[in-house]
Amino acid sequence: MATRIRSPQRTFAGALLLGAQLIAACAIPAPAAAAGAQIPNNARASAFGAGWNCTWGYRRVEEHCEALKVPANGYVEPSGREWQCDRGFLKAEQQCVKINVPANAHLEESWLDHGWRCNRGFRKSGEACARIILPPNAYLGDSTYGREWECERGFRVVAEHCVAVKVPADGYLTAAGNDWKCGWGFVRQGEGCVAVAVPVNAYLESDGTGWQCERGFRRQGSTCVSLLVPPNAYIDYSGDQWRCIDGFRQIGVACLPE
Repeated sequence: MATRIRSPQRTFAGALLLGAQLIAACAIPAPAAAAGAQIPNNARASAFGAGWNCTWGYRRVEEHCEALKVPANGYVEPSGREWQCDRGFLKAEQQCVKINVPANAHLEESWLDHGWRCNRGFRKSGEACARIILPPNAYLGDSTYGREWECERGFRVVAEHCVAVKVPADGYLTAAGNDWKCGWGFVRQGEGCVAVAVPVNAYLESDGTGWQCERGFRRQGSTCVSLLVPPNAYIDYSGDQWRCIDGFRQIGVACLPE
């Protein structure tokens, strides 16, 4: 069967035809982002698809751009679409009103504080700042709401005072400093600490407030009694129970062959 050979002329003609098709495709105009839409004054076409945006210092009102009306002591935001008041002024409708900061206060950029906050050691009282009266053995806390002071270590809050914590013998102040706990081996009883009564063949638990029987003994009331292990049995992991060895099973208090 003879091999068919394409002539160079036909190959060149095909390449010309393909190129012409590509050029024609590129020449077809793409649809406009906003065909027929007019961009108003002080606006520019949007960089993202169809539409337009107002230039800096203007904001959109329906289908046109209006200049921002910035009052005295105000400035245009970085976005260029809104305005804010200078520090020391508050926005009131279309004006910037000066903030009246009372004595012992400072400017605070928060609408919750109406533009100012009392200095440390003072609390807000109406439109003024009143000094916080500390009771003896107290210091200023970090809270700006509720009680502004805390008691020194070794004292606790009682009403509006700081009362000394009475630590009994064999007790110590807690980490918070406003209460006490009993030392290791003692338990709280009323306002004092009493020693944990550890019976014979027992030891204190790790927290020091209770006791456990030694291995081979079991608890019976407030004492430790010896664990009776029958023949062919062993003390299990708990230390106060026994099990039969392999080949035996428990029948009552004995281990009998299976």
